[in-house]
Amino acid sequence: MLENIRIVLVQTFHPGNIGASARAMKTMGLNQLTLVNPRQFPDEEASRLAAGAEDVVDNARVVTTLEEAITDCVQVVGASARLRNMPLPHYDEPDDMARDIVSFASDAPVALVFGRERFGLTNEEIRCCTHQVSIPANPDYGILNLSQAVQVLAYEVFRAWRHRPDSNFKTAAPRSTPLPTQQQVTQFHDHLHRVMQDIGFLTQPHARTGDHMHALFTRAQPTRKELSILRGFLNSIEQKAGPSRCVDAGVNGDAPKK
Repeated sequence: MLENIRIVLVQTFHPGNIGASARAMKTMGLNQLTLVNPRQFPDEEASRLAAGAEDVVDNARVVTTLEEAITDCVQVVGASARLRNMPLPHYDEPDDMARDIVSFASDAPVALVFGRERFGLTNEEIRCCTHQVSIPANPDYGILNLSQAVQVLAYEVFRAWRHRPDSNFKTAAPRSTPLPTQQQVTQFHDHLHRVMQDIGFLTQPHARTGDHMHALFTRAQPTRKELSILRGFLNSIEQKAGPSRCVDAGVNGDAPKK
């Protein structure tokens, strides 16, 4: 199960923080590290500060976009201060997040996403996530180093996994209702946005209707089957609007069969 839990670091500035984060991960049984546009990597400082977790650093996957890092994940949790203007589900307590992410990881990849050392994740990057999580801290000085934040959340994840009543350090049973990947979810939202534009529903851009619809379906967390039904519903609307605009109703985004 822990193999399905991915730590994603976005545009890390100091290579030493990559090594220290790898060390924090390995102490909690995590080894899936993905780096999005690191400023400097590979680097001797990253290997030096890994201090026994060099294998995590050496096997790190490097990608150019956050979307590429999480495309196959069914849950993506962004670590950040709570943003009231982002209507995503938010975990106020890391242990609540950890229990959920361990449950989802029983049969599909999930991700914990950490932003830059100085200013974290951008609003656009948080929109790529399904949830947010914050680490409770001293309100007068709530500043954590990147690797410290990784350590705290990695510990909560390991603790939740270790205390699962059905795990006993073993792989839990797969979920009976698999969730869609982020690639499939993105295809659905693109389809929904296109249909809303085509039927003239998006008449007030300032209302952020698209953002609210995105948040609605994120909270609902439809299964793959439910997402397929929604795609079929959108496809039917497009057929009424004009056959040339039809797309496949499945969740894989394939071209329609003739």
